[in-house]
Amino acid sequence: MQISSFDYDLPPEFIAAEPVYPRDACRLMVINRDKGTIDHRSFFELPGLLRPTDVLVFNDSKVIPARILFRHGNKKVEIFLTKRLDDGKWLAIGKPGKVLEKGAKFVISDELSAEITDVMPDHQRVVDFSMKGPEFDAILNKVGSTPLPPYIKNSQSSAEDYQTVYARERGSVAAPTAGLHFTESLIEKLKEAGVSVEFVTLHVGLGTFLPVKTDIAEEHKMHTEYFNISDDTCKRLNAARKAGRRIIAVGTTAVRVLESSFDAARGFRPGFGETDIYIYPGYKWKCVDALITNFHLPKSTLLLLTCSFAGKDFVMKAYGEAIKKKYRFFSFGDAMFIE
Repeated sequence: MQISSFDYDLPPEFIAAEPVYPRDACRLMVINRDKGTIDHRSFFELPGLLRPTDVLVFNDSKVIPARILFRHGNKKVEIFLTKRLDDGKWLAIGKPGKVLEKGAKFVISDELSAEITDVMPDHQRVVDFSMKGPEFDAILNKVGSTPLPPYIKNSQSSAEDYQTVYARERGSVAAPTAGLHFTESLIEKLKEAGVSVEFVTLHVGLGTFLPVKTDIAEEHKMHTEYFNISDDTCKRLNAARKAGRRIIAVGTTAVRVLESSFDAARGFRPGFGETDIYIYPGYKWKCVDALITNFHLPKSTLLLLTCSFAGKDFVMKAYGEAIKKKYRFFSFGDAMFIE
């Protein structure tokens, strides 16, 4: 498939620079795959749109202050953490590249220094920090900042705005944005309506937000991302599936955990590890019955996943209607419920 066929024109004014308040006041496009219908609602109406037997699966990963800015001599340097490797070592991208060469050492603050110990074939750097474990996390909270996507310009949003209300497992360098629309109150209303809530973890990294740079979509290589799904969660999901209840993924990252951990013979399997699952049209879906997601960038793996789930022509038609009706796009934008 040509990646160009997943392109669309988006007026810049439709890119949401600010979140809405309250979070669940955003718009919600409801897509029914069986009926071929597109409806327009508000996100706070979700409890009335779901079935009492539905199971919502959230990604509880928490965004870390992954962007580190400092001066090295007369140069401004940026180290953008992408993935924790082991104690004190991280994969990172950054600039300027000529400064971030193997063997380069930096004093970031009075408490923290770092060394570039390797440069990977994909141009990521291995960074070895002087502080380890919880001490490093505490200092990162001081020297780092929340990395908003580059298409969000001049935003007045806070780090809290770019964090889901249920985030608890530190490790993502970008938010699992479908979850940003949920408030604590909305989650309670969903539970009161009979909807079950489950949590999995996927730490968002390059695998999620790296753009597709190949002309042929299938040739794109996904970076691995850490995920975890517990034994208790798997038992409840397997029981729900056996009872014929819908498994609804909140976001593409939750999809990747569910589809990676499901086995046709044994159902959901507990465990943790790395996934490089790449979902695009032609993928045989295993276990996800419905999807809550945002409106994604053109030619992105997230758009490819959405097209795989609902059909490329239908999704692109829905995106066209969203533009006509002036929906807000991307991380702080409006949402889509595909059933």
